[in-house]
Amino acid sequence: EHICENFHIPFQSGSNKILKAMNRGYTREKYLELVAMIRRYVPEASITTDIIVGFPGEAEADFNDTLNLVKEVGFDAAFTFIYSKRSGTPAAAMEEQVPLEIKKARLNLLMEAQNISSLQRNEALVGKTLEVLAEGPSNNNNKVWSGRTRTNKLVLWPVEGRDFELGDKVQVQIETAQTWLLKGKAVE
Repeated sequence: EHICENFHIPFQSGSNKILKAMNRGYTREKYLELVAMIRRYVPEASITTDIIVGFPGEAEADFNDTLNLVKEVGFDAAFTFIYSKRSGTPAAAMEEQVPLEIKKARLNLLMEAQNISSLQRNEALVGKTLEVLAEGPSNNNNKVWSGRTRTNKLVLWPVEGRDFELGDKVQVQIETAQTWLLKGKAVE
């Protein structure tokens, strides 16, 4: 009741070579074991992550390992970033810096794959009634309220003559899904 079913577990790269270069204390295999454990014990959980593309030395095969991991896991959302040099860090001095145009192309491919996954995960919720914590009227329309599910998904629903207050737990039947949000109607 007091812990929501949302796990944010950054993996940064799907390549063991790049994870080692980043000085991460885990491998692709260990990461996938963690995801499997979450899915086994909390099957309705959402899983989000952070990903960096273009870390020095990232070859096409390394990027493909990352892209394939994204497709395999099916994240609910991902925060994706292009590696950028930070002076004074070991990575800034590494050879094999990836050109910006390649980093941008890889980021676009990654975002396309993630958008497909996000939409599929949201579409699976259509027809379900979810508990939503009311956050207030939508920024665009005060006749529509917004809130978050227990899995941190953004939900919009029309007021329809009802009074909602900030912090209310509202049962919302999901009617449509988009990549980044769900829409529905409040039910008793």
